[in-house]
Amino acid sequence: MDDNHLGDFLRTRRAGLRPEDVGMASYGVRKVAGLRREEVAVLAGVNADYYTRLEQGRERNPSPQVLEALSGALHLDADTRAHLYRLAGAAPSDRPSGHAAERVSPALRQLMDGYPDTPAFVMSRTLDILAANALADALYAPFEPSDNLARMTFLDPAGRHFYTDWDRAAQATVANLRHATGFDPDHPRLRELVRTLTEHSADFARLWNAHTVRGKTQDAKRFLHPDVGPLTLTYQAFDVRDAPGQQLVIYHAEPGSPSAQSLNLLGSIHASWRQPEPRPHH
Repeated sequence: MDDNHLGDFLRTRRAGLRPEDVGMASYGVRKVAGLRREEVAVLAGVNADYYTRLEQGRERNPSPQVLEALSGALHLDADTRAHLYRLAGAAPSDRPSGHAAERVSPALRQLMDGYPDTPAFVMSRTLDILAANALADALYAPFEPSDNLARMTFLDPAGRHFYTDWDRAAQATVANLRHATGFDPDHPRLRELVRTLTEHSADFARLWNAHTVRGKTQDAKRFLHPDVGPLTLTYQAFDVRDAPGQQLVIYHAEPGSPSAQSLNLLGSIHASWRQPEPRPHH
C-alpha cells in the first residue's frame, strides 16, 4: 500500500466520471478516461494548481470546506464522502487506540450463542471473523479455515462455489476493505492482508485499484452450501459499542422458506457431527 491514499482516491474517482456525468461539455482529445484535473477544480471552485498538489500528495491537509466541495464535484455518496474525510484526517477519529489483538467480550459470545437457529458472528474492520456461534460455524464449514471473509472469498477454492454471486461478493468485500482504510490506513493487519491478497489474487488487485468504497449493505446473500444446497439469507450488522470497529452480523432466513428449512437441516447435521463418540462398554 502506498502512502498517497488521498491522492490515489481523488485520481481514481476523477477517472470514473465523464464530462456529461457532471453537466460539462467535452472539448479536445482526451488521452485518458475521465475528467481532467482542471475540470474537477472548476467544479469544486478551487485553484487548479492546488488540486494538482492534492492528487500528487504535495498537499495533504485540505480544509473541510474544500473536502465538501470535492465531494460535490466528484458526486460522492455518503459512504464515499465519509471515506474522503477520513483519508484527509478531517473526520472525527473513531479508530481503536493502538493495534492490539481484538477480543470479543464473553457477554457478546453468550448473546450469539443465544441465537441457535440463526448464524451470528463478530468481525473486525479487516473482515477477520473474531467469534461465531455454532450455526455460523456450520454455514462457513466449507472453508478451511473460516478466518477472514476476504481471504475466504479470494484465496480459498471453496469461495467460488459457496458464493452464488461471486463477482458481487468479491466487489462488496473489497469495497468494505477500502472503507476500512479510511479509519486506519496504516493498521498492520490491514496492510498485511492487502499485500497477501494482492500478491495471490489478480481479481483482488484489479478491484482494489478501483478504489470503490462501501460500508455494509442490507442486500440478501445467496450461498450454495455443499451439505444443504442453496441458501438465500438477509442480514443485519450492528456496531459493537464497547469495541469500535467490531460488528455483530446476524443472518436470517424468511420464516417457512426453503432457506429456513435448509438452515434447520444444517444445524441438525453439524450438531450430530459434534456429538462425542459413545464410549465402548467393557
